[in-house]
Amino acid sequence: MNGPIVEACQMEHAGMQEVVEVGGLRLLGEVIKVKNGAATIQVYENTSGLKPGEPVYCTGRPLSVLLGPGLLGTIYDGIQRPLERIAQISGSMLKRGEKTDALNLSRKWDFTPVLKVGDEITGGIPFGEVQETESVLHRVMCPPGIAGRIEEIVPAGRYDGKTTLCKVKQADGSLRELTMYHYWPVRRGRPTAARLPLDEPLLCGLRVIDAFFPIAKGGAAAIPGGFGTGKTMTQQAVAKWCDAKIIVYIGCGERGNEMTEVLREFPELIDPRSGRSLMERTILIANTSNMPVAAREVSIYTGITLAEYYRDMGYDVAVMADSTSRWAEALRELSGRLEEMPADEGFPAYLPAKLAGFYERAGKAKTFEGKTGSVSVIGAVSPPGGDFSEPVTQHTSRFIRCFWALDRDLANARHYPAISWLTSYSEYLQEVAMWWKNKDHDWKENRSVLMDILQEENSLQHIAKLVGPDALPDSQRLTLMVAEYIKNAFLQQNSFDKVDMFCSPEKQSWMMKLLVNFTKRARTIIKKGATLADISTMRCLPRILRMKSEIENGDLKAMAAMEQTVNSELDSLERRFGR
Repeated sequence: MNGPIVEACQMEHAGMQEVVEVGGLRLLGEVIKVKNGAATIQVYENTSGLKPGEPVYCTGRPLSVLLGPGLLGTIYDGIQRPLERIAQISGSMLKRGEKTDALNLSRKWDFTPVLKVGDEITGGIPFGEVQETESVLHRVMCPPGIAGRIEEIVPAGRYDGKTTLCKVKQADGSLRELTMYHYWPVRRGRPTAARLPLDEPLLCGLRVIDAFFPIAKGGAAAIPGGFGTGKTMTQQAVAKWCDAKIIVYIGCGERGNEMTEVLREFPELIDPRSGRSLMERTILIANTSNMPVAAREVSIYTGITLAEYYRDMGYDVAVMADSTSRWAEALRELSGRLEEMPADEGFPAYLPAKLAGFYERAGKAKTFEGKTGSVSVIGAVSPPGGDFSEPVTQHTSRFIRCFWALDRDLANARHYPAISWLTSYSEYLQEVAMWWKNKDHDWKENRSVLMDILQEENSLQHIAKLVGPDALPDSQRLTLMVAEYIKNAFLQQNSFDKVDMFCSPEKQSWMMKLLVNFTKRARTIIKKGATLADISTMRCLPRILRMKSEIENGDLKAMAAMEQTVNSELDSLERRFGR
């Protein structure tokens, strides 16, 4: 034994990635190496007190999760043990070897069949429906790998998880019995009918993301940032406000107090779309930094598998992994105990392959039923000291197409969200541009104008520090002024303000259009002889700063009035200095 790594003999019949139970407490583990009848086992629990000579029990199946109604609203650990149910059994301390069913199989659900006897069915096709929560209709699917003709199916009624609901006769003549539940190995992606192009944004209500660095539904994004820059806060805001139907939040190796805060806050959050508890469409996976590292390593696979299950029902799912750096550290510790050759900073040489295998399970797909579902993955990265050149951040950037870099200076200045507009990027702009164009024909052009201003302002700041801002011409000083308005009036949001905590796409487009129009006309007026002082005295400027919190989403009348006020003052200046 070496920490969570255990060597077992007489294991000729064991297979790779098979789940085993170790010792008298039957601690869960996974076979990760087999050689000459000996097996190396990665144990998912604390191995303290385990002695040589104790038995190892094989289960005959790989590490799998139980899928079916009841997942939503549940808090699991990294290997899908329901923490709330275990707490009722063993109290506040999680005992070693404690096990219970991941789902309550004795609970009865109102089942409605959607197929009939004689219908053909294949894996991924629903044969019934269950109203899992008020917000989500659960489609009970035939497990992948099974295909045939329905011989029997129960009528509508209340059934528990152990009842056979459907019998399928396969091509070889065998009869398969289907219940509401089935297992699926976490390290294997669930099959789909086809992968689809990404053409629709995952709207988050955060302007710096939706307007400047959008992520597509089915895309993958990373949020790198040092300690205290707001990774968890940003992920929680995205989880609450994004237009995904299902949220899977994975607390992978985070500090216990942070995860406790998430576990306490999420059940109290109200879904802004339904007015009901956000937990009705959320699954939480809690695997804190003081839990065994082996379970931390597998927790992200547990989460992504649950997400794929709901994707196969035709839902859009958002996965929050906080944080993949702690997951990579678990890989490094296990690799060291296995005495493998280390690579950069001690991480195993297969770190890039593991990261790729995780992020590539994101995507938009056509289900076997013909519906469209997606899994969007947003992973937080915690580089030591905020150093983005460290291996996890560098390798992650290879496999994602959206990079939301958090800036410590912005975080210290209480600029929320602290996403840097200079170092962040999104490669989904072309894919989502057509969706935005249908809402606002000038969206792409307006975004480019605002981004160019921020880039120019960054260059001018270096000059201003040398010669002072007063030495710059009024046209360049106007750029500095407008850039501040873009930062404070558009990019910065107040998560405690009832109006500003979420910004609709329509309001975002209107705000961009207003700022671009103001910038273009102000530049024209200065060219005609006006000074920056003339522009700065406009009475509408304080209202531009406050428009994010004073004008509500959908208040078209207030938007039109604001636009008219700004244009009226600009018209007055143009008349003053001649057309």
